[in-house]
Amino acid sequence: MRIGVLGTGVVGTTIAGKLRELGHDVLIGSRSAGEDAVAFANAAAHGELVFNCTNGNAALDALSAAGAENLAGKVLVDVANALDFSEGSPPIIGVSTGDSLGEQIQRAFPEARVVKALNTVNANVMVDPGVVPGEHDMFVSGNDEAAKAQVAELLQEFGWPRERIVDLGDITGARGQELYVALWIRLMDAVGGPTFNVRVLH
Repeated sequence: MRIGVLGTGVVGTTIAGKLRELGHDVLIGSRSAGEDAVAFANAAAHGELVFNCTNGNAALDALSAAGAENLAGKVLVDVANALDFSEGSPPIIGVSTGDSLGEQIQRAFPEARVVKALNTVNANVMVDPGVVPGEHDMFVSGNDEAAKAQVAELLQEFGWPRERIVDLGDITGARGQELYVALWIRLMDAVGGPTFNVRVLH
């Protein structure tokens, strides 16, 4: 599959590397092309599916640079978290309790098929869930059932078992996924590192 990955940070390069390892045709997009990256618009135009791995606070601007016409009709996997460190650490998490970055992206790009996924774990766990012992869960949300199914297939390529992919419903589920990061940061300190995840038992 042709895939565009927007963002050249750790998350973007980790996901792009895994996708290439799996045989996908990947272009990485950045604000300024160079090295292993092209312009956001070129990466988005290339992709049949697009990953948003940009800084959450700049994601809407980055996606605008990618171009609504290059996202229309495509699955857009939103991996970003909005983290505000202006008042120090721990950061302020999310955009609000009554909204989410995932929802903001879906409103701004109504023709894109936004799926929130992968934002609740560290980059190494995203692409290799086996680094965390035992069974643990990945969450997805989005308005388009077919889009979520396509993302679930990619997650299974990454190594996530189908039964451990938890569908939280429509894109408003992104609120919980994003606000969970506040707990994730505290858990990282408590367990001594970022290579962990949670499992829902019921």
